[in-house]
Order: sequence, then C-alpha cells, then structure tokens
Amino acid sequence: MDTLTLVIEGFQTAVSPENLLFCLLGVMLGTVIGMMPGLGSATGVAILLPATVALEPVTALIMLAGIYYGCQYGATISAVLIATPGDPASVVTMFDGYPMAQAGKAAKALAAAAIASFIAGTISIVLLMAAAPAFLTIALQFGAPEMTSLILLGMLSVAGFTAKNPFKGLSMGALGLAIATVGIDSQSGVGRFTFDQIELFGGFGFIEIVIGLFAIAEVMRQVGRGGARPIKTRFRDMKLTRQEFAETAKPAIRQGFLGFFIGALPGAGATLAAFFGYETERRLSKRPERFGRGEISGVAGPEGANNAATNGAFVPTLTLGIPGSGTTAILLGAFLIFGLRPGPLLMVEQPDLAWGLMASFWIGNLFLLALNLPLAPAFASILRIPYKYLFPVIVMLALLGAFAIENRMWGVWIACAFGLLGYLMNRYGFPPAPLILGLVLGPEMESQLSRSLSISWGDPMIFLARPISAVLLALGFVLLLAPTVTRVIRSRVRWRAGENVPVGR
Repeated sequence: MDTLTLVIEGFQTAVSPENLLFCLLGVMLGTVIGMMPGLGSATGVAILLPATVALEPVTALIMLAGIYYGCQYGATISAVLIATPGDPASVVTMFDGYPMAQAGKAAKALAAAAIASFIAGTISIVLLMAAAPAFLTIALQFGAPEMTSLILLGMLSVAGFTAKNPFKGLSMGALGLAIATVGIDSQSGVGRFTFDQIELFGGFGFIEIVIGLFAIAEVMRQVGRGGARPIKTRFRDMKLTRQEFAETAKPAIRQGFLGFFIGALPGAGATLAAFFGYETERRLSKRPERFGRGEISGVAGPEGANNAATNGAFVPTLTLGIPGSGTTAILLGAFLIFGLRPGPLLMVEQPDLAWGLMASFWIGNLFLLALNLPLAPAFASILRIPYKYLFPVIVMLALLGAFAIENRMWGVWIACAFGLLGYLMNRYGFPPAPLILGLVLGPEMESQLSRSLSISWGDPMIFLARPISAVLLALGFVLLLAPTVTRVIRSRVRWRAGENVPVGR
C-alpha cells in the first residue's frame, strides 16, 4: 500500500469514537499534570500507564501519547504565568513568556504558544508520516562524535544570551557543566564532589534547580522591588494582531522542521530542540535585543521546536525501537506491555496501530488548540490576584514540587539555595539560561565524549575526521566569535561615522 492509503486508514482508526474520547482525555489530563511543577511528561505517562492496561493497545497508546504532548503545553502555562516550568523543555519558553505576562500579555503569550505548537506539530507530523525512513537514514549518521559536536554547538551558542558581555553567558554555561558533574560518574562509578554526603550521590536535581533559579528568585526579586501590583489583564488581550500572528507563525514553521530533526536524534530530546529554536529565532530576528524582555517570537520559536521534537522523538521509537527521549522510553515499555515490539516490522505487521497512532498526534494537537485558545484569558486572569496572595501560593507550589520529586526536604533546601543564587545572578546581570543549558547537556555531553574517545582509542582528531562533526564544530566556532566580531564591526562603523561628521556641526 502507498503512504496516502496508509495515512487515510490511520485517520480512520484514530477517529473512532473510543479513540477520540481517550485522546481528548489524555490531552486534558496531560495539560493538568504539566501545570504542576516537578512532574512533567515522563512522570505523567508513568503515573497513568497502569490505568491503560485494560484498554485496546491502540487506544491505550493514543491516550498515553495525548498525555505526553498535553504535558508539554501544560508546562508552558505554569512557565508563562508563575515562572515555574512544569517540564524542562518549557524553561526556554519562560524566557520571553514570563516577561510578556508581567507586561499584561499573558493571554497573548499562551495563545502564541498554542498556535505555534499546532503549526509546528502539524509540520512535524507530516514529516513523520512522509519522510520517517529518510530522516532515519540521516539520524543514523549521528554517532557519538557527531552528537558530542552537536551538544558543543548548543553550549557555544550561550555567548549570544548576553550580547553586551559574552563572558557572562559562557561563565554561566561553564557553571552549569560543573554542577552537572556532581554525583556518581556514570562511566567509572566514582563519586565526584559528593563530600561523602549521600544526598549528593545522585547529583543536584534539575527540577529543584529550575524552581529555585526562576520561581523562588522571581518572588524574591518582586518582593525586593516592593509595591508590586496585580497585573492588569483583559479578555480581549488574547486576540493577536496580524503582525503578532505573523511573528508567531513564521518561527513555528521554521521550528517545525528544525525541532523534528533534532527530536529524531536518539537522546537529543525536546529541551535541546527548544534551546536551538530560541537561539535560531534570536539570531534571525531584526530585534534580537528584545529577546528575554517579552518578544513573541521568543515564545513561538522554542514552543514550536518543543512540540515538533516531541513528534520527532517517535521516529527512532517506532522505526528502530530506540527511545528518542525519556518519555518515549516509558512509551516503549507500554508497547512491550501490550505485546508489541517497535522496530522496522511494526509498520508492516501492525499498520493500523502505527499509522493510527501517528494520525492521533494531529488530532490531539487540534484538541489542545481548541481547548487552550479559549481558555488562555481564563488562565491569564490568575495574574489579577493581588501579589500578597499570589506570591505565597507560588512559593508553596514551587517548594511542594521540589519536595515531591524525592519526598524529602533535601529538594526544598536545594531549591531555596538556588533561589538565592538566582536572585544574585539577576541583580548582577548574569543570565540563568546558559546555566540551565549546561546542566541539561552536561551529562549527555560527557557520555558521548567518553564514547567518542573510546571509539578512537583516545584520539581527539576523530571530531575533525568525521565530516558532520567537523561542520558542527566549525559552526560552534563561528557562534563563539560572532558576538565579538559584531561588536568590533559596529564600533568601527560608529568611529568612521563620527570621523566623517563635518567640524562645527
């Protein structure tokens, strides 16, 4: 059968009343779970997996997939409104989403996120259906050296987060990498920087750090300013202007392709895609200085990349049986529970299930758009609550999320400590984004670097000997030098312009 016939049959499977009902239930539950700090899509899918055992395999997998991308959008809601991302990938959306909320544009930020997610999700689903084998061939070219170079490229892009002082961005990225080394070395099993404290054997928790750096630090900053008033939001503020829609749609289209490709790389994940999406849009923007201050493209770019990467992660999962992310690893377990084995034969032996599942992705994204666009003003109205009532609730939710991860006070102390650090960083102009990026990419970079050097018997030239790796390293070098070169060129242009001004004018 040709691809079009399989797609039609997949939609016939996905639109059955039972599958539609459980797809809707999945995205609704996912949205609620995603809004809760410290949970995220992997936890949401794991919690609700036992509840799907009694369902038909295709229905259960459609519901679990709905929970997956429902969590992604739910995490965006809490990131935009209270600077507390429910999922690591939503940290990037918060960089501009939260400033928009503080400017009374929370509904527009949430609407832009929903629209960008739908557009990029649609593109990535078409790519998943039409070009999965071709993308799989490209993805398989990315071995350990290529993945190391790709991650290094992402790390070197942090210089752009502080155009006036790239050193601050790089230093925060290095600090994030250093924090990521705390704990048991995955290669040797030796403890690093644990100081014989059992709590440090597992390293610092990512969610606790994010809660501290953003939620706790933001409350401290607002309280320190004094006189904070509730943010005025109006229901008509949700309506995007034609220009704002264009600034949402264009990044979403670009990130639909980029996010899908990054998501298709085994182990890359939506967080890396979101960072690349944000940095790409910042560099393409005519107003890069507005990023981080409430730029709508800074919401649409990472949100589109995030959603596209979520769909892209199913490429290695469905075609090779290799999870593309932590959540798809849990979904892979769900396949096995139902007696299914993802891999090259899945689409041949179980075409109704495979294509029905892929078709349900688009239906689930449509449900999310239909549900969350009308609800965006209602979510935004939370910010009308006076700060003297809102701040204690934010702190309570943040610390409850930090505690719930391991059910012990250690997470709470970590969140408070990084809250103080985040407050000081904000006060002295050090961006938290590079620290988060280093923390996210550090363990994976270390693992891929170790594998690369094992393959080459310790020869670092392997990174230049592999063409894809060499190109990625060259791009990273360009990104590293770009802020300095741009600043030098601008200063010379200004100097020459001043030199040509006639005397006496």
